[in-house]
Amino acid sequence: MQTILKHIKGDRTIWVVVILLYIVSLLAVYSSTGTLAYRFRAGNTEYYLFKHAIITVFGLLLMYVAHRIRYSYYSRIAQLALFIAIPLLLFTLIRGTAVHEAQRWITLPIVNISFQSSDFAKLALIMYLARILTRKQEQIKELHTTFIPMVIPVVIICALILPNNFSTAAILLFTCLVLMFIGRVRLRYIMSFLGISLAAAALFIALMAVTPQGGRIHTWQSRVENYFSRGASDTYQVDQAKIAIASGGLIGKLPGNSTQRNFLPQAYSDFIYAIIVEEYGLVGGFVIILLYLILLYRGIRIAHKCSGTFGALLAAGLSFGLVFQAMINMAVAVNLLPVTGQPLPLVSMGGTSLWFTSLSIGIILSVSRKTEEEEAGWLEHMTGDQEPIRAGQVDEAAEMVLIHKEQT
Repeated sequence: MQTILKHIKGDRTIWVVVILLYIVSLLAVYSSTGTLAYRFRAGNTEYYLFKHAIITVFGLLLMYVAHRIRYSYYSRIAQLALFIAIPLLLFTLIRGTAVHEAQRWITLPIVNISFQSSDFAKLALIMYLARILTRKQEQIKELHTTFIPMVIPVVIICALILPNNFSTAAILLFTCLVLMFIGRVRLRYIMSFLGISLAAAALFIALMAVTPQGGRIHTWQSRVENYFSRGASDTYQVDQAKIAIASGGLIGKLPGNSTQRNFLPQAYSDFIYAIIVEEYGLVGGFVIILLYLILLYRGIRIAHKCSGTFGALLAAGLSFGLVFQAMINMAVAVNLLPVTGQPLPLVSMGGTSLWFTSLSIGIILSVSRKTEEEEAGWLEHMTGDQEPIRAGQVDEAAEMVLIHKEQT
């Protein structure tokens, strides 16, 4: 055990939260894929469990590798990733594979593996924006030399995602705006950009809605209308999710006893939170929310403690984007928002979403690892202690560093 812990660095609380969410994911996916198993695998319910377990283990491996890389390297990786993301999104828009009426996927021809290019683009854009904000801190208040060049990649990426995945584009745009605010961009620039973006999105939707090729636009329009028209007929998903949540009660029906998994479409992905509440009750649902809030808090704490601007922005942006998506998914499940099609990070079944989320957390842990090393080295320098840093001394060092910064 000590050997394993010796190789695992960074915020231990985040490691625990992620492991717990992985366990919840395995249990929930196994419970909610029964209909898939009987439809496509002749009742072999273990097939999807083993498949998801392999995906989860690989995600854990990606997170471990990402957290071992020095976080400053991600500044250089961000440039290459952004240049790759743009043509990938263009290819998806033109020749992508359609799944559930949404052309969001790219299928690799040799290995026959599909992935959503938007998952890669989200990570690339947040890393790149953190890089630009860091490099432009001295001219951060300038409009023409800083703000406009900064928002160009944001506009390009979000515009390429928008036609087939409105909710992802909206979440990514809002995350970028929050990151700009944290990076000290003028608030009036941010609000102006938000207003222009909303107007442009509304114009695009209006133009596409009147064309026969409107595609996803008509789907969005139907979802919004159904949400505000409580008597609408096309509310099957939402109604089944409500039944699942209502029948869960306080402590739920216990694992594996869900009944709505047989009726709720996308019970293993978009509406997996409803199945969790049905089987684990309000207590289980609250615990899931608490885990994500802890993840956000620890991410913000890492950003606050980080001595480098890039690391702080990276941790804050990735943490906020991940938890914001989780809150959107859970709000949809309890009918606080219209259906968006967003998976629950680290919990919903799906390879690319879980893998890129794991990479994001690995990058956050990389920032935390470097911060802990700096604090441990500072404590050793101040005390002259050459002994290995004991458990708890890192937090002690963090407090001493903060006090030292306040005094100087």
